Amino acid sequence: MPSTAESRSSSLIITLVAATFFMENLDGTIIATALPQMARSFGVHPADMSLGITSYLLTLAVFIPISGWAADRFGLRTVFGSAIAVFTAASVLCGMTSTLPTFTAARVLQGIGGAMMVPVGRLAVLRATPKDDLMRAIAIITWPGLVAPVIGPPLGGFITTYSSWRWIFYLNVPLGIIGLLLTLRFVDNVREDAKRRFDVTGFLLCGLACTTLLYAMELIGRSDANWPHIVVFFLVGVAASVASWWHLKRAAQPVVDLSALKVKTFAVAMGGGSLFRIAISAAPFLLPLMFQVGFGMNAFESGLLTLAVFAGNLSMKVVTTQVMRRFGFRPVLIVNGLLAAVSLAAMSLLTPSTPKFVIALVLFASGLSRSLQFTALNTLSFADVPKSQMSGASALSSTLFQMTMGIGVAVGAIALRIGEWMHRHDAHSIGPEDFGVAFLIVALVGLVGVVDLFGLSKDAGALVSGHGKGKV
Repeated sequence: MPSTAESRSSSLIITLVAATFFMENLDGTIIATALPQMARSFGVHPADMSLGITSYLLTLAVFIPISGWAADRFGLRTVFGSAIAVFTAASVLCGMTSTLPTFTAARVLQGIGGAMMVPVGRLAVLRATPKDDLMRAIAIITWPGLVAPVIGPPLGGFITTYSSWRWIFYLNVPLGIIGLLLTLRFVDNVREDAKRRFDVTGFLLCGLACTTLLYAMELIGRSDANWPHIVVFFLVGVAASVASWWHLKRAAQPVVDLSALKVKTFAVAMGGGSLFRIAISAAPFLLPLMFQVGFGMNAFESGLLTLAVFAGNLSMKVVTTQVMRRFGFRPVLIVNGLLAAVSLAAMSLLTPSTPKFVIALVLFASGLSRSLQFTALNTLSFADVPKSQMSGASALSSTLFQMTMGIGVAVGAIALRIGEWMHRHDAHSIGPEDFGVAFLIVALVGLVGVVDLFGLSKDAGALVSGHGKGKV
């Protein structure tokens, strides 16, 4: 049984990591409500601003795989602290830019810092937390992924409406300084394998695959889509993905360890769970655009409506543990996954004349389902993974998480373009009905993700959930 001092230290690390995750996730979505204003500032189409989000998320996906090696080579405290410093400095640069290319470059630098914060922070939590306390720890550090995408739009809308979008990024400075000081004081500089070689080939192949595939999707969603370029990037991405898989399966010390995929619960959480995250990640991108461009609201009004999603998240958090213990992972994930898809489809029915109360009710229901699904999937991911595979599993999970977040934004942009095409609208006349089509497409993606969950056993993750034979 851990001592009081060890328990206090573990709780502090969990809180610190959750705070830095919040800062990192907030920056991935807070600019959503500011996109129309930023587009005018940069002189581009609002949908093209998705590049500002996807470039950040893509950088996270590309650089996260080397975080495990970096933590083993230089130590948890060194890497985690350096990541916070880089992230904070890049935030200042983001606020100082005046064109889309320079803003994208600053976001890439910010993503490099964020790439080290995500898995290294999670790894610090996993190593400091016993299995029987894992659900509580995962639930706490899962909060940023749920809260930040929801609280980001109203906060960004308030700042954009009553000040300047640049302050969205300057806000990271005090948070970053506090996080850095706490890291230097309380996080141990643990090194698992300081002599582990860096897999350069694996890193380059994975980076090429992630970059080309996501960029191809980004191009599809843009107003000036160049199809020959899209086809080239897509084919290169597919080839690089196949080569990456072949290399990672055979390398002695791969940049991303795929061995955890042999664990059924982890594999399902990465498979069907990724499709769910793609669908959910499209909503924070589409909702502010729909409310502002489609419904004519200002940034602050748009952001305030999305607080209904946060209310749903908060309400579900109170009963998540009890629900998991009562029903177990498999039935909860399947039934709730279907409800999540239905809640996304319901957003397609919203119109400018829909009462705001009804809109808030639909968003609240969506918040309930996404909160439960996020927590259940993230906990299930590591429920049966051995301690020896935690580092590799954490890096792989974080990579796929950020990649699916980026794909979600790109899918949202593509779905919106499909809606414009179906209604014969051009890039400068987006209508409310275009968003209806987009949300139906996104809901279908989430629905497909439920299929993989049927492969789980009835007692999957029972030791962690406390359900069935794993209950003590």
